[in-house]
Amino acid sequence: MKSKATLKQIAKELHVSVSTVSKALNDSPEISEQTKIKIKEYAKLKNYKPNVIGLNLKNRKTKTIGVIIPNILNPFFAKVFTGIEKVAEEKGYNVITCISNESLEKEISTLEVLNNGTIDGFILSVSEEAQKLQEYNHFNEIINSGTPIVMFDRISDQVECDKVIVDDFDSAQDATQHLIKLGCKNIALFSAIDNLSVGKLRADGYFKALELNNIKVNQEIIIRSDSETDFDIKAQALFNNQKIDAVFALDEHASVTAIKMALKKGYKIPEAISIIGFADGVWSRRLTPSLSTVSQHGPEIGEAAARLLIKRLESKEDEELPFATTIIRTELRQRESTRKL
Repeated sequence: MKSKATLKQIAKELHVSVSTVSKALNDSPEISEQTKIKIKEYAKLKNYKPNVIGLNLKNRKTKTIGVIIPNILNPFFAKVFTGIEKVAEEKGYNVITCISNESLEKEISTLEVLNNGTIDGFILSVSEEAQKLQEYNHFNEIINSGTPIVMFDRISDQVECDKVIVDDFDSAQDATQHLIKLGCKNIALFSAIDNLSVGKLRADGYFKALELNNIKVNQEIIIRSDSETDFDIKAQALFNNQKIDAVFALDEHASVTAIKMALKKGYKIPEAISIIGFADGVWSRRLTPSLSTVSQHGPEIGEAAARLLIKRLESKEDEELPFATTIIRTELRQRESTRKL
């Protein structure tokens, strides 16, 4: 897809109203021939193409939101979806949900298929492949076509849109600080999501906590991988060769693996080793011992994302809403895998 101008952009550049642009492109007799020619030529130059439902955005309202999630097996995304659906139902909107399966190609094709007039706007979390390749142009093209996007959790600074995030850096720093307060000296970092933006932010929070406490970074007890298979191999080697008294795990797979391997190696949890995981899925509570976690409040993220999108969809056509980033605060939930202060 080539980048396309929107009605608003054309109106702004030519110093006329959106209504004038729409009428000119529709050959309305209310607009002079000279103005029509000027607007049509500029629209052609800027590759403007109308959506199939028509030029007037108000006339193409479907009251339907497209939601694209990267991974159906991740309970976090299921929680976010419950929040989206709750607000959508309250506001009279329907929801169409698609799964990118972490694929850039699937993400692009889903955006293109739904952007033919099926939906009014998108709520999405960026696929793993898009973040790995740093490929975000397809989002900008959708926005330039006149369809708004709200990103959540995995976002990109290269895309100007509304966003909902959690305080990944601060919460990781706080979780590491909590382990330090417990008296832990050799805190391992476990990550199987190092290719994701959230994984990098959480790792940075861990390093910041060590720095503030004058604890030297030990690369021998840091695992940063983008493959679960590779992560498992490295984690096994770490437990075989290193002595640690804590693990801060940045994703659910790393968290579960840390508990299983620690128990297998004969560590008593939490007496000999404390473990904090990031994410708060069903496994966190069902594990024995139960896992202390940084909870991301998935439903709140979904609700905030839906409210941002609907606010933009229902704004007046000539109203220029600034893009907003909403930060949802996390919460450290202490369970059996950490000692009490």
